[in-house]
Amino acid sequence: MNISGLVITFNEEKNIGECIDALFQVCDEVIVVDSNSTDNTVKIANEKGAKIIVQSFLGDGPQRIHGVPYCKYDWILNLDADEFLDSDSIKFIEKGSFFNASYDAYSFRVKNFLQEKVIDFAGWYPDYKIRFFNKKTATPSDDKVHQKIIATNIKKLNTHILHYGSHSFFQIIAKKNQYAQWNAEQLYDAGKTVSCFKPAINGLVSFIRCYFFKKGIINGIDGLTISLTQGYFSYIKYSNLYQIQKERKILK
Repeated sequence: MNISGLVITFNEEKNIGECIDALFQVCDEVIVVDSNSTDNTVKIANEKGAKIIVQSFLGDGPQRIHGVPYCKYDWILNLDADEFLDSDSIKFIEKGSFFNASYDAYSFRVKNFLQEKVIDFAGWYPDYKIRFFNKKTATPSDDKVHQKIIATNIKKLNTHILHYGSHSFFQIIAKKNQYAQWNAEQLYDAGKTVSCFKPAINGLVSFIRCYFFKKGIINGIDGLTISLTQGYFSYIKYSNLYQIQKERKILK
């Protein structure tokens, strides 16, 4: 079907083998852009038949952009190493109708898992992500965190991607802390400024939205914990931004 698979990796030996196997169900080639992994990621990827490109980490978007020219085919399926196509998405791609359609990018519903449990509340579902695009008319953004695909004609699908990115609440919080710092730096570089009240207000609003309006309240302790985590992420992101503002102002 002339599709390239593209994955960015760093120390993903637990996932990369299964990810590549899944990609080869619908792709003719798989390109792995690795950020100098110190585990067996590259070895496993080579054994699975992927082409390896080594590149020190540039950020989420720039790393994917770096990999695009190595993709032989126009249509690119760009998954993370802990993401896999669900059966309904495999059927959609195998059908091949996208070749003759007017769309240049497709977004999938993402089923996010905490261990083996689907988290379909508190804003974690449907969590649409664009993972399939035509490189002639669409491209990853250069955002260092939470990049998106820039395209002119996007189609939302009701098919799914399975995301096994969280094994514990501790891992979720660690990721949120890292993303919050990257997001804050990105917002500052884009000229965004905040008042000292912004972190608390946004954190509270985020918690209320996730807990009361996005079904967190009916999912017991998990619903409460996920909603608190979402509120915490919003709070710490803008707290970091406010701190960066103060530091840069002093330096000036």
